[in-house]
Amino acid sequence: MQETIQHSENRKACAHCGAELLYKPGSDQLKCPYCGFEAFIEPNRKSFEELELEHYLDITGNHAHTDTIELLHCKNCGANQHVEERFKSLHCAYCGEPLIREDLFREGWVLPGAVVPFQIDHQRAGRIFRDWVRKLWFAPSKLKRAALDPEAIHGLYLPFWTFDARLDADYSGERGDYYYVRERYQTSKGTQTRQVRKTRWRPAVGSVSGFLDDILIQASQTAGGALPGAVHHWDLSALRPFHSDFLSGFTTEKYTVSLKEGHQRSFRKAKETAYLWIRRDIGGDDQRIHHADIRLSEETFKHILLPVYVSSYRYRGKAYRFYVNGQTAQIHGSRPYSAWKIFLTVLLVLLLVAVIIWVSQ
Repeated sequence: MQETIQHSENRKACAHCGAELLYKPGSDQLKCPYCGFEAFIEPNRKSFEELELEHYLDITGNHAHTDTIELLHCKNCGANQHVEERFKSLHCAYCGEPLIREDLFREGWVLPGAVVPFQIDHQRAGRIFRDWVRKLWFAPSKLKRAALDPEAIHGLYLPFWTFDARLDADYSGERGDYYYVRERYQTSKGTQTRQVRKTRWRPAVGSVSGFLDDILIQASQTAGGALPGAVHHWDLSALRPFHSDFLSGFTTEKYTVSLKEGHQRSFRKAKETAYLWIRRDIGGDDQRIHHADIRLSEETFKHILLPVYVSSYRYRGKAYRFYVNGQTAQIHGSRPYSAWKIFLTVLLVLLLVAVIIWVSQ
């Protein structure tokens, strides 16, 4: 289950017309969607903080939190999202089902420490989605019409944990160096020779160390499963200190992977990195690792939010989702096929072939 929220606290009103100011993607400004008035986002601090991991795990346990939020539960897909007071009704961003205000509940969470703000706005994301759909072969006509609906695509901030640590590892193993020998073999044409590659192994022991920066762990599972790898890449050098103004006008998903579980997943990634460093340190053409004593120290973490647009569509009872990276504009998604369009295309090809044969005869 994933949980999404829309921040309503500390909303800023337009100084000209009183409407709510929304974040303007690709800027440090809020903009009024009605009269165009703009206001700068005043940062709470100049840099974001790396939090000491051990302290949070010891003091707060699996579900550390420093604030509470209000959530609504979608009974269709299991998503939970917060509804701002100005909305009289809202549909789930993941499946389009109506949300019921009576299902409101409260939960705690670790406040985000940093955010990569949206760099493309809703209109551009819609154009990217429409252009992508137009290029799909045998796409149902309903899908192409859905791509024209500006309400069908939603901007989401997805939660991630990032972990930093110093890695030290002592290892023992073997280094393999290739060499070639010529051997004889029999064929129907007689005796032939060929080059055969062999490996000369020798013991290897040593240690490696280094700093792991921003091991990225997705802190939630979307309604459609893990986020597609094609849109799963952000430039983290663009991280900004967290400010709720960046979230204005967008939905924010709450993490469902606890800090403790995220840390365990990050260690598995750190182990993969350690083995990569060890193989590089052993050298040679091939390596065998018999034992590795891996230690992490000086561990810190951040809870960060990263931008993505999502659009959902149902075809013949099956849900399809499309994602656009809100920073890089990369797009990916599953897609349905129209059986009728495929059938008619095949039929047309067969008719053309028949006509060509008939004319040639």
